[in-house]
Amino acid sequence: MSDTFDKSTQPPPAYYQLGPARLVGGSGLRVWDADGREYLDCAAGTFNLSLGHNHPAVVDAIKAQTDDLLFASSMFQTDVSNRVMEMLVELSPANLTRVNLRSSGGSTATEGAVKIAQLHTGRRDVIVPFRGHVGQTLAASGWNGMSRLRAPFPTVYPGAVNVPDPYCHRCFYRQKPSSCDFLCIDRIDDFIRYAGSGSVATILIEPISGAGGNIVPPPGYLKRLREFCDERDIVLIFDETQTSFGRTGFLTAAEAFGVEPHMMTVSKGLSGSGLPLAAIITEERLVGMDRSQHGFTSGGHPVAAAAAIATLTLVRRPEFLENVRSVGAALKAALLDLGRTYPEICDVRGLGLMLGIELSEPDGSKSPRLANALHAALMDRGVITRVSEHSEGNTIELRPPLILTHEDARLVVERFGEALEMMRVRS
Repeated sequence: MSDTFDKSTQPPPAYYQLGPARLVGGSGLRVWDADGREYLDCAAGTFNLSLGHNHPAVVDAIKAQTDDLLFASSMFQTDVSNRVMEMLVELSPANLTRVNLRSSGGSTATEGAVKIAQLHTGRRDVIVPFRGHVGQTLAASGWNGMSRLRAPFPTVYPGAVNVPDPYCHRCFYRQKPSSCDFLCIDRIDDFIRYAGSGSVATILIEPISGAGGNIVPPPGYLKRLREFCDERDIVLIFDETQTSFGRTGFLTAAEAFGVEPHMMTVSKGLSGSGLPLAAIITEERLVGMDRSQHGFTSGGHPVAAAAAIATLTLVRRPEFLENVRSVGAALKAALLDLGRTYPEICDVRGLGLMLGIELSEPDGSKSPRLANALHAALMDRGVITRVSEHSEGNTIELRPPLILTHEDARLVVERFGEALEMMRVRS
């Protein structure tokens, strides 16, 4: 191996393409690169830094835990993992009383929840909405609603049934929420009968889609979906990888929509620090999967668990959640105002600090072109965002840390305006 690699002038030997910036520090909303340039991180890392970069309470918890116990197999109890499980039950819908903490990321938690549903029902198919993004592992890639994530691979896990999502802005059935009576739910029966095996274990849904374009279901949709599942003995799983623990201005999206799923998976914002930790939270009746059937080396990692305790302690406070709702509402309203000046913004949607800004062409058609142009213009203005469907969609995903202030929200909107004006000049 060579020891002459010059990291200041040579690109690293990464398997995948990296962006040009090399980050060296961060605090709260802000990060800095090696050239001293400041960015507003409105993607909160990878949507997982609930409290922003290097929050003192989280850093202190991590440092304290490293003095006591760096690692323990998930076959053992630790004080911190026990406390995380207790807190997850306290903060979840009342029907969810058991926690499986043996996953280290959202994809593996999703797969574990599906295993539980399959074991409980004795059935196999997994229903996921169009544009659903439930993971990147091989099985989860097979369930995703976006084919590009599985198209190159000759083998994917069978049993996925993808159905139209509640994308009211561009309804698959060309209906209106005020009069459709949730046709998109009723028609799932047709997909079960004709598009799958007829043996359905679970409907797996993100209450608000993440990578799929920040699609927010209309009022009553998730309640009707729960009724649909109960009538057919289908297990309803909420993938709350992105929506849980304050992101929507509520502890969970289940709380925000007033619905109790049969299971819920959480990760990303759980540790609030970027450290890997995920959980499956279930009803009592779904207990029964053997520990050996789903477990991962870093599951229940004590350092990540210590960070999670610090994070959950802060985000559960009513005043913290109220601030997320207040700042999020102001940010959304200001972005809607921008849309009156820049008609390429055709929709702004979301709850709390989980917002999506959809871009369209003058004829109203989707515009990944404009979405990516806006993303690039925002980067030029020092604002980090993401584009839906892994840069192939037409929605800017805005997920700033939950500590965002009204002052910083105004700064973000100001830079959005500058970026939009830059795009207009360039065109």
